[in-house]
Amino acid sequence: MKLMLVCTSGGHFSTMRGLKSFWSKHSRLWVTDKKSDTQWLEDRENVVWTPYQGPRDWMAFLRSFPNTLKVLRDHRPDMVISTGASIAVNFAIVARLLGIRFIYIESISRSNALSLSGRMVYFLASEFYVQWPGLCERYKRATFRGVVL
Repeated sequence: MKLMLVCTSGGHFSTMRGLKSFWSKHSRLWVTDKKSDTQWLEDRENVVWTPYQGPRDWMAFLRSFPNTLKVLRDHRPDMVISTGASIAVNFAIVARLLGIRFIYIESISRSNALSLSGRMVYFLASEFYVQWPGLCERYKRATFRGVVL
């Protein structure tokens, strides 16, 4: 299976690394911004660097949309997995349009309500995972499978 791992640097990248037992078994391409914590990917993994897209930065969202389309068309993964943040929205929309399975894993910091990115991709995601079981009561499409460490 060919995976595309989409996340921003920092905690979202750390969460994606916590899923290594799954993604390490598959062919994969990372899509992330180049910061001190993500830079180790350069020599070890296939990676597409993308400009950091801050939360609620609608101009960055619009500017990055054509690049998102190009990356997905060029690489045609079987599945896109995202741990957020705002970069997930672009990939959820384009993956849905191209018929590519999109999996979203909400941040562990979201214990009472979904993040803005989570709310935006909730109905676009093929599968939507949360790290707090109580969120499944509020969000019926959400699945709890445990905490990503």
